[in-house]
Amino acid sequence: MKLNLSEILKAVNAEVIKQNDSNKLYAFSTDTRTIKEGEIYIPIKGENFDGENFIEKALQNGAEGYFTSDKNKVYESAQVILYVKDTKEAYLQLANFYKNKINPYTIAITGSSGKTTVKEMMYCVFKGAGETVKSILNHNNEIGLCQTLASIDFSTKYLIVEMGMRGFGEIELLSKYAQPDVAVIVNTGSAHIGRLGSLLNIAKAKFEITKYLKKDGILISHDNKLIRQINDNVHNTVYFSLEDENLAIKEMTSNTSRFEYKGFEYKLNTGGEHNIQNALSVIEAGLFAGLKPEIIKKGLEEFTPIEKRWDIQEAGGFKIINDSYNSNPESVKAALKTFLSFTPSPKTVVLGDMGELGLNEEEYHSQTGKFLEQFDCDYVLTTGELAKYIKPDNLKTVHFNNKKDLADFIKNNLPKGSNILLKASRFMKFEEIIEELNK
Repeated sequence: MKLNLSEILKAVNAEVIKQNDSNKLYAFSTDTRTIKEGEIYIPIKGENFDGENFIEKALQNGAEGYFTSDKNKVYESAQVILYVKDTKEAYLQLANFYKNKINPYTIAITGSSGKTTVKEMMYCVFKGAGETVKSILNHNNEIGLCQTLASIDFSTKYLIVEMGMRGFGEIELLSKYAQPDVAVIVNTGSAHIGRLGSLLNIAKAKFEITKYLKKDGILISHDNKLIRQINDNVHNTVYFSLEDENLAIKEMTSNTSRFEYKGFEYKLNTGGEHNIQNALSVIEAGLFAGLKPEIIKKGLEEFTPIEKRWDIQEAGGFKIINDSYNSNPESVKAALKTFLSFTPSPKTVVLGDMGELGLNEEEYHSQTGKFLEQFDCDYVLTTGELAKYIKPDNLKTVHFNNKKDLADFIKNNLPKGSNILLKASRFMKFEEIIEELNK
């Protein structure tokens, strides 16, 4: 992202304290450690840090100017000084101005789980139709949005942005500055229910993605009764679900699936009904954008799961499916159903805590145990303060105080070649189990 001073002032309601050549193009940086010669520093304030304390450091490292919310912070070595009330908002305004200058077709994605997977699927599909830029990693907050918008250029035809949230107003803010052509709600589950209090509130927070949806745009949403209940102002809506009469699942294993949707056959190199459902949202987005089914089919076949999301690997002679990037009641049930229905024996499930479930967190874990009772496996192994409540009555269940003891149990009690599913929230660091198995 490069803008001249007149464009910067057009994008941001800033007061000029100091300026130089208005025709010079400036790039921007929020990090003094990576700032480049001639860039303008945007100091971001967070809960535990204040970027304005590092303005002088940014100038020493080559910055030509900076934004500030303090008129008293004037450094003589700066060539450009711009006063704004809120530096983060200024960053968002700049990114939005630049995005509108290039005007890529924009797809915004949110959901309680699976949004990163859908983003990656979407990218595989749309890059087959033109130059496509996506949110990197899981950079799905305001700063991540700005970084993504800043990374496009005039060759960018499609832009895919992921939007995360922990409370009300967050997705609305992201929607305001992304202004999507397509808004996708992957699902509405109980992730963050501890913060928002109810499933209805979660649905309302997700629905904020439509606040700044373009008038000729579309909402593509999982067919959820709560979304239907609150969807009173988006007329162009497509709902998708596994119950859709246009869907026919032809084949499914733990690492592949084949299905027909709206008269065309698609294939995924990953298993699970939930991933077929994810793919339906991608197909609908592609069709709305005018992509041919052949391009969508090719893109979906190119998709491969990313790290810790149904990541199949070997460790210590065992076949591991690592799905421990995130976990909530809906995603854990989807993973268990896929693994236990389509994976050959011997097979073992390893479960850890699910986070941010509020006052009923023990009950949610207990319900997971009840859900497991309809399946068969060699062991259910658990670790974590909450995972101890996962106790299916008809399966051999062992709880461990730490991951090392759990890994040792696997080594000493499971036959080599066993299939093992790892599922937990990210803070449980289940990759350490794999490290122990590899020792």
